Amino acid sequence: MLLATQLERVFILNDNGQEIKLADPEPKWSIQAVLNFYSNTYPILTTAKIAAPVIRDDTVQYRFESVMGTKG
Repeated sequence: MLLATQLERVFILNDNGQEIKLADPEPKWSIQAVLNFYSNTYPILTTAKIAAPVIRDDTVQYRFESVMGTKG
């Protein structure tokens, strides 16, 4: 018998070289809705893009990448 299970989603934010793992606030939400939810806590996410998902350790990991450049 073949059994299908849904993998847990994990969201990763790289903030000043520190990797922060964020839990999935609501599995039914779209990835963009999760990004918007966490942008209230992490303002850098207001300009972030979402990288392609990676399956690792029985989770689907989404990385929020800042698109802000450095001045100079």
